[in-house]
Amino acid sequence: MNRRELVTAVAAHSGTDPKVVDGVLRGFTDVVLATVTKGDPVVISGFAKFAKIQTKARMGRNPATGAAIRIKASKKARITPLKGFKDTVLGATPAPKLTKPAPAKATAAKAPAKKATAAKAPARKAPAAKAPAKATAAKAPARKATAAKAPARKAPAKR
Repeated sequence: MNRRELVTAVAAHSGTDPKVVDGVLRGFTDVVLATVTKGDPVVISGFAKFAKIQTKARMGRNPATGAAIRIKASKKARITPLKGFKDTVLGATPAPKLTKPAPAKATAAKAPAKKATAAKAPARKAPAAKAPAKATAAKAPARKATAAKAPARKAPAKR
């Protein structure tokens, strides 16, 4: 589900205008980003916890050689699903039922747009297929030059 589909589904479920839902979703995102950037966690009961994690520098081991290495301090974003979310996703509690009349109409209207994007996908793959062919063509003259040098080196060795 992308952002547009999420806005449409929430608008249909709550009976609100999609523009209002989009504004609320943008506001939610901005507030969560600003708060977590400051270092304060954001906890939504039964859903998720958003936090900025800072790790200290420490000593570790290289698994290949066993040598001691220094691991730098780092900052990471961590999103932790909470118990209510996990219980619903794993099937311990039933998922809420959604109203779907508005998303069904929007999906039917968007169906031609999805077909258009599907038509664009092969066009993107075609240039990628041409790139390796050019790379092998560039390597071919180098191989010919190497092949020409190899017999010249072998001939003096046979004398």
